[in-house]
Amino acid sequence: METTETFESLVRAEFTPKTTYLNTASNGLLPARTVAALHEAALLRAEGRPLTPLFEDVEACRAGYARLAGVPATRVAAGASVAAHSGVIAASLPAGAEVLTAEDDFTSVLNPFHVRGDLKVRAVPLERIAESVRPDTALVAVSAAQSADGRLADLPALREAARAHGARTYVDFSQAAGWLPMDADAYDFTATASFKWLLGPHGAAFLTVPEDFGGLTPLLAGWVAAEQPWDSCYGPVAELAHSARRFDLTHALFTYAGLRRSLELIEELGVAAVHAHDVALADRFRAGLATLGHAAVPAPGSAIVSVPGLGGRQPELSRAGIEVSNRAGNLRAAFHLFNTPADVDRLLDALSG
Repeated sequence: METTETFESLVRAEFTPKTTYLNTASNGLLPARTVAALHEAALLRAEGRPLTPLFEDVEACRAGYARLAGVPATRVAAGASVAAHSGVIAASLPAGAEVLTAEDDFTSVLNPFHVRGDLKVRAVPLERIAESVRPDTALVAVSAAQSADGRLADLPALREAARAHGARTYVDFSQAAGWLPMDADAYDFTATASFKWLLGPHGAAFLTVPEDFGGLTPLLAGWVAAEQPWDSCYGPVAELAHSARRFDLTHALFTYAGLRRSLELIEELGVAAVHAHDVALADRFRAGLATLGHAAVPAPGSAIVSVPGLGGRQPELSRAGIEVSNRAGNLRAAFHLFNTPADVDRLLDALSG
């Protein structure tokens, strides 16, 4: 009981939404501590004070994310987008290599492999991805949770199949990190955007790589990717960072100033507690839908619920102060730590009318 009370008190102190916000799969709400940090970061620039604390925030974010991901901070790169990280991975593959993907996965996971033009990109239904790994598959690239409908990939099965055939694995945790326990060490590469379930501002995305960097070339490396960044501002970088920092992109400093506080909050709450909270709300919504005669896309264990045929009601729901998404004609609701059973019931009441 004490844990539940601590969870609720922390959340109440950090979030004051003015709507029934059920759209974290698009953007997470910013905690109060994050908003305060963003304000302070802006004042540093406005008042001409040293920006040293902002660079320290980047490293604190790297370390905090590493703890959530279950890998050493030396294996975490701080970038700007999942698409950029996917592009670096795509560039590492030899011409003709096969990349196995899930049908209709999020574009940032897929498109960099397609634009290469000389890779064999094969898409299969998500539920068949593990069984579809072949001896000539070089890489399996998939989202842990599908953006469109919340379906979860069978990552243990995928990992075993890839291992059996000598394929590498690349998992996008953008719709999972923050509510779904993750083990980035189980895959060759993972990426995560910061502005959804991690509750950060836009402009940061993390990449995890193996200790040996997995054959990646830091094609986008600038001065921040050097072992000694401040000694590497002019001319070619003489020595790349000995860690995954060699894959860093120039940091959006304000973003990391805020994200540091968001990651601290998730760590204080604990991903296991957030997972239990989020999934319980999603299950409540699924059960309520059934009583209304609606069937959600099957996605057991997911915090994202997608309802076919109801996407067109998104505008009226928004006018009523309920924020959800319309994805391919489906109504998508995403439940996170700041949501309550009352939020679920309000959406169900609106849909019953």
